[in-house]
Amino acid sequence: MTDAKKVVRIDHQELTDLIKKKLMSAGLPEEAALETATHLTYADLCGIHSHGAVRVAYYAERLAKGGVTLNPNIVYTQTGPGTATLDGDNGQGHYIANLAIDKVIELTKETGVSMLGVTHVSHTGMLAYYCEKVANAGLVTLAMTQSDPMVVPFGGAENYYGTNPIAFGAPRKEGRPVVFDMATTVQAWGKILDARSKGHDIPDTWAVDEHGHPTTDPNNVSGLLPIAGPKGYGLMMIVDILAGMIFNLPFGNKVSSMYKDLDKGRDLGHVYITVDPERFTTLDQFTSNIETMISDLHGIKPAKGFDQVYYPGELAIIETEKNLKDGIEIPEHIVDYLKSDTVHFDEYGHKGAFA
Repeated sequence: MTDAKKVVRIDHQELTDLIKKKLMSAGLPEEAALETATHLTYADLCGIHSHGAVRVAYYAERLAKGGVTLNPNIVYTQTGPGTATLDGDNGQGHYIANLAIDKVIELTKETGVSMLGVTHVSHTGMLAYYCEKVANAGLVTLAMTQSDPMVVPFGGAENYYGTNPIAFGAPRKEGRPVVFDMATTVQAWGKILDARSKGHDIPDTWAVDEHGHPTTDPNNVSGLLPIAGPKGYGLMMIVDILAGMIFNLPFGNKVSSMYKDLDKGRDLGHVYITVDPERFTTLDQFTSNIETMISDLHGIKPAKGFDQVYYPGELAIIETEKNLKDGIEIPEHIVDYLKSDTVHFDEYGHKGAFA
């Protein structure tokens, strides 16, 4: 049993400002720092604390040690009628990935269907953030990204693939878009990192220790488990092919670790596959169908122990509304760090994937 740690509530704008200031103190230019801070606060607002402020100390350490190109030479190349790449020169992942959004929207509006690969970037955070922006432009998108080799493949005893998330976004007639974001593991590593930061145990179905045995201690995790066994294993392979291998980037256990060689770029890749629904129907009809689906789901009789059926991703919207009103719960020691003069704690370098 781990020791629970105190959490405090903080206003979302204050959190954004604190994160931005900390990242700038680590060397990140203001525009990139603001975009990254906005992204991390978005994650915390959604209740996805694994991709929020808990990550700042790591980002600051990598930035300070030279593992991120502070002023990258970003190169956009259209490789076909509906295909393109955006080479980020190992710049800050959130900033580079967000720059790709305008290109994705423009390309898809021109061609109807597009595939854009974002290459040579650092960790890009929560894919839902990007999917929501694309959906707000009236487009449907599927996003995928590589991550560290920290998952035991089905039937194996050594790590090979990453958590390799998949996310989806679709526009709505009313309200925020339908957005769904999932790791291809039972839980993302960030969820375990969040549990560690709060002193919480984890379910024994999430991960294994160095001996391959199930563990409830987030500090003893040595490998994550794929969701639904061989099915999650297959999905993470698909992600690695479409987000990395197809762009001639490192793949599988050749993907660099988040916590190794903090003075070097990570050369990660991710991809948007985006569709304009107006090439097949009208946007009005499509979004009307989305609203009908949501109404149908809300009307389904809930199972015992549930008050309502929600569409996938809806709970994050509800959590955001609550946190905008009441403030975001963040571990006190993270807030103390953000307010301090300390740039980073020199705690992540060369500690392996599970630092």
